[in-house]
Amino acid sequence: MSVTILIVDDSKLARIVAGKALTELQPDWQRVEAGSAAQGLEIVASQRIDVALIDFNMTEKDGLALAAELRALRPDMPIAIITANIQDEVIARAREVGAGFVPKPVTTESLQGFISGAALRLRSGK
Repeated sequence: MSVTILIVDDSKLARIVAGKALTELQPDWQRVEAGSAAQGLEIVASQRIDVALIDFNMTEKDGLALAAELRALRPDMPIAIITANIQDEVIARAREVGAGFVPKPVTTESLQGFISGAALRLRSGK
């Protein structure tokens, strides 16, 4: 089964780092990148996206707002918020929209739990 993951972050370097960690964990997954929330929404509207990794701090819209919009469009999509802003409030808000939480800088170790869970959900169709 082909899986496509969307990485939304306004930092090109952060997208590269997340993509590298993802490739180590799931080398067969296709990666699509967006530099803004608006670009991420355009991509989701135009192609099949199975999983989303979304930066919390972006200029025009924060990642939690984007996650809530994606959740409304795709209730079953595994979504994770990635951020260096490790505060209980941010983690709680991520959980409220049904998103996981991955601390920055993204590493294979920090991403592994979310990616394993996402792969399991996709395989089971849940």
